[in-house]
Amino acid sequence: MNPSGIDSITAWLKVVGFTTSEEVLYNLTAPELLEYATNRGEGLFSSSGAFVVNTAPYTGRSPEDKYIVNDGDNEIWLAEGTQYISRDTFDQIKLKLVDYLQQRPIFIRDVFAGAHPSYQIPVRIVTEHAWQNLAARNLFISINEQQHFQEPGFTLIAASGFEADPKIYGTRSKAFIILDLRQKLVLIGRSKYAGEIKKSIFTLMNYIMPKRDVLSLHCSANLGEKGDVALFFGLSGTGKTTLSSDPTRSLIGDDEHGWSDEGVFNFEGGCYAKTIRLDADLEPLVWNASQRFQTVLENVPLNNKREPDFSDNSYTENTRAAYPLHFIPNYVKSGYGGHPKHIFLLTADAFGVLPPLARLSPDQALYYFLSGYTSKLAGTERGLGQEPEATFSACFGAPFLPLHPSVYANLLGERLEEFGTHVWLLNTGWTGGPYGVGHRIALPVTRSMIKAVLSNSLNDTQTINDEIFNLEIPEEISDISIETLCPEKSWADKAGYKDTARMLANRFKQNFEQYKTHVANEVLSSGPR
Repeated sequence: MNPSGIDSITAWLKVVGFTTSEEVLYNLTAPELLEYATNRGEGLFSSSGAFVVNTAPYTGRSPEDKYIVNDGDNEIWLAEGTQYISRDTFDQIKLKLVDYLQQRPIFIRDVFAGAHPSYQIPVRIVTEHAWQNLAARNLFISINEQQHFQEPGFTLIAASGFEADPKIYGTRSKAFIILDLRQKLVLIGRSKYAGEIKKSIFTLMNYIMPKRDVLSLHCSANLGEKGDVALFFGLSGTGKTTLSSDPTRSLIGDDEHGWSDEGVFNFEGGCYAKTIRLDADLEPLVWNASQRFQTVLENVPLNNKREPDFSDNSYTENTRAAYPLHFIPNYVKSGYGGHPKHIFLLTADAFGVLPPLARLSPDQALYYFLSGYTSKLAGTERGLGQEPEATFSACFGAPFLPLHPSVYANLLGERLEEFGTHVWLLNTGWTGGPYGVGHRIALPVTRSMIKAVLSNSLNDTQTINDEIFNLEIPEEISDISIETLCPEKSWADKAGYKDTARMLANRFKQNFEQYKTHVANEVLSSGPR
């Protein structure tokens, strides 16, 4: 037991509802947590020292099991899948969950969310499993050994062995992720998947940051030698981590950030990289970080030499590595930078009709930001099949938005106008035809386009207008053929391209109907024709 701050922890546990406790393990070091995890049979070490766990049956987020306590707050926006739950039901579940945990050893970790001191939130995370506590230690910002919280800003309690009875509580399954925004408290039951912890804190930050005039963003961020910041928005699997982990630039963070009047800052202190088909040559920084002691690998099979087999998707397509940012050699120690010069809105278009790169006007930036189009890849959420599915997720992160998407879009519009940031649509999906016919755009090609953008050579370049999507495609990028830049030219079946493009354009229009009363006419008319 770490004695630092333990008296205040004991008092805090009583406030939360713990009347007794089996054993309280507070702010343990990584080796201590791994010793507990090993002795308790929670996982195995790989040959390189990473700790490998299996989170089945929940190997991804479970959006249909997410709830927000209903306090009659009219400003709350329920993302698809999220439901209200009554305070009385929440209190009942909390009582049972606490009773379950106080009969077992519990691991408590104090961390910060928000790298910038002006916007930092203290977070207390309570877990049943030692490895989950280590994952939280890796993913968030660690406190100093001398620090402890008298009162956390947020509290998250994860009891993976506790199940809710749907017949008693009216939940949709035995699993639950419940957010109490008034008490800034999250309860997680049944699922061991560390992504539920990570994204619950992100949801809370998305609630609190806009009230402080900070735009919360589902994006990665990196920094050039001249201090230029680039942001990469996108849903899981579109390339946020891969594209921001660039040996020639410094990594601010790989997933969640805030944009204040002072610049961009990371919400986290670690990375939660998707590792399926991870390639040492194409993604050397992520590969090396995934092999180290203290890294947690989720649902990655090991071969008979205990080497991670990143090509094996027998557990899930959503294999993950949780590691601290300092495992990336060129990370930004402060966790923040200035205002972004360029923003990339990433999409993995399975239909193969969006261009690999398009320059967006400020109005188009808001249109495509609110649309949040991509093809959801198998394994990121439970229930997806092997085929990618087209989806629209507001602000590239609808499941994590407790406020209406227009709140975030309006803040983005203000920032773009004030700082003159260039915005680009970047398709990391298919070309030459749809999924199953065409092929995935090669990573080196995508990196070449990003390099050209960041050099500022494309800011005023001549463009070709896409007549269906109303997008401006750069006419020339060195070493990249016009057939690659213009989707129609990459298709052998020209009529098939037109039909597919018009179908997707109509889906954009249908989806955007919900925002018609929330945006200016200029934004509405900037989308597909």
